[in-house]
Amino acid sequence: MLTLRTPQQPYHDPWLLPLGERLRMLLRGDKRAAYYYEAPNNSSFRYRAYNMAQVLNADPAAGCSGSWFHRDDLGHMSTIADGADVLVICRSGWEQALAALVAQFRRRGKPVLFDIDDLVFDTRHVPLLVAALGLDGRELRVWDDWFGMVARMGATLLACDGGITTNAFLAERMREFSQRPVAVVPNFMNREQLAISNALWDEKQRAECMGDGRPVLAYFSGSPSHRLDFALIAPALEALLECRPELRVMTLGYLEPEPSWARFGQRVLRAPFTDWIDLQRRVAAVEVNLMPLQPSVFADSKSPLKFFEAAAVGTVSIGSPTANHVDCIVDGENGCLARAHEWERQLSALLDTPATMAAMAARARESALQRFAWTTQAPAIRLALGWT
Repeated sequence: MLTLRTPQQPYHDPWLLPLGERLRMLLRGDKRAAYYYEAPNNSSFRYRAYNMAQVLNADPAAGCSGSWFHRDDLGHMSTIADGADVLVICRSGWEQALAALVAQFRRRGKPVLFDIDDLVFDTRHVPLLVAALGLDGRELRVWDDWFGMVARMGATLLACDGGITTNAFLAERMREFSQRPVAVVPNFMNREQLAISNALWDEKQRAECMGDGRPVLAYFSGSPSHRLDFALIAPALEALLECRPELRVMTLGYLEPEPSWARFGQRVLRAPFTDWIDLQRRVAAVEVNLMPLQPSVFADSKSPLKFFEAAAVGTVSIGSPTANHVDCIVDGENGCLARAHEWERQLSALLDTPATMAAMAARARESALQRFAWTTQAPAIRLALGWT
């Protein structure tokens, strides 16, 4: 693990602004996009609403602006509909209040688009989704919850004029389901995330961070639904812990380490969920970022955010060969791909060649900045909004 001098940054949610300020933000441009999400959070809302508005507002000379709104703002829906030229509904299930907002835009002849970053709008996939998440299918509540949520998402998509999503694979699934046009805008790093990443990368390049000779393989879990994904690599990690006494494994977030690993003592590290700015500092301090995914249409639908966020701070990633990883990783060049039986061999090869890892990390950062920095996203966002 590396010792970094860059301290943990004080954090506050940058999107918690008064409605009046968000309305003024919306009205600054000649072309205006209102992004709606049920409630702001640091997950899909950040990527699909806050980040998008940040890019639109970054260049006043372009004449575009954007802002974000949520359920608590729906008492002002007429003002929002008057001010915006297009409404983008982000990952929100159909409900009466949302129907009223859509109707406000319809009456004004303004387009409404649906943005989603997961395959959770087609109920035909619910049985596979329940299995992939390792949920107890004997519980009727599980089926009620997931069929209800997915059906409501699908209803919202069908009520819109078109869609926006994160990759070509998921875009095709949306087109098949809705028979509507779908544009692709990837998830990407926003201004704040890229700034801290650049500082961490610069520190690592100046050799101000020192390794302790005890490399860390880390799995960063953003939600509690990745237990089966981690199970793909648990045997390989256990074998490596057995034969490499200097090695450590870290899980950060909601995932608990394997109970049988208690015998490894303090070589198995556990860190709590943290904010998305501090996460970059934690990723920068480890040698290898682990990205296992079960092969499925859900894995292929996900965005490669774990890859590009690690790449931005100069940390090498190894992932399952799902569509989203294959699209970003050239195996052995800017990262590694490993099928289920290849993880132990691939990880051993990385650990045995630290110079190769350093070169790989530099190439990963270069490719990530080209494709997933906020500074490169404006053309795709404007095209998705119909502002060509």
